[in-house]
Amino acid sequence: MSTTADPLGTLAGLPGVPDSVDSVRKAVDRVYGHRIMRRRSNEITSEAALRGARGSAALSGAEWALEEVRRRSDFSGDGEARTVGAALRLTAEAGQLLSIWRQSPLRVLARLHLVASADADEAAGRPRLAGESVEEPLVELALPDADEVAGRLEGLSQLIIAGSAAPALVMAAVVHGELLSLRPFGTHNGLVARAAERIVLVGSGLDPKSICPAEAGHAEQGRAAYVAALDGYASGTPEGMAAWIAYCGRSVELGVRESTAVCEAMQRGAA
Repeated sequence: MSTTADPLGTLAGLPGVPDSVDSVRKAVDRVYGHRIMRRRSNEITSEAALRGARGSAALSGAEWALEEVRRRSDFSGDGEARTVGAALRLTAEAGQLLSIWRQSPLRVLARLHLVASADADEAAGRPRLAGESVEEPLVELALPDADEVAGRLEGLSQLIIAGSAAPALVMAAVVHGELLSLRPFGTHNGLVARAAERIVLVGSGLDPKSICPAEAGHAEQGRAAYVAALDGYASGTPEGMAAWIAYCGRSVELGVRESTAVCEAMQRGAA
């Protein structure tokens, strides 16, 4: 990333990024303007949370049908069930951490990992130490060592606390990409990275009611596209980072499409 005073502002000017930002803003505005949102926004939020959790879990290897996620109440079984349970817990927890994020993002990340781990991991809530392994089979990027992780997490934290004039989409994409590239925890890094992206999108005011589940959009684009876009971010090249931001923007737009379909279904049912 750039070493200028506002590196996110630099990223916001990359070719194609302003178009992505504008497209996302218009899509979000359209779904917020839907007539159903005036009466039943809480229901849309709940449904978006469910679909977002389902999408995040799918990217972590638990590709369950939406109705199965909706039906189940016990997620203590096999690995896939635990992953879905972790995704659901994170989606619920993220909304409780908005006020803390801008003051102490590292504290929030620690909390997210604790919630994902359900206290079943003695290393839950702390970045990995030198020599500790990482379980994140989807991501095959070179693994930064513990010292690099600590330094880059601190840099990310300072960037969030200082704030930026860059659009919310850019900040969300950088937080997501940085965390998934670093994989700071021994487990659940993908789930935590996507939950952090959600916190930025909601806390920034782009999606204050949390009705545009980017996680569902990531899952819809597929794991191969997700990994390819992340490789672009990790390359550090302007082209690669712009492609990652555009990819994240497309995921938000697909999340908007999901919630728009829910609104339309509710409207038909109320007719």
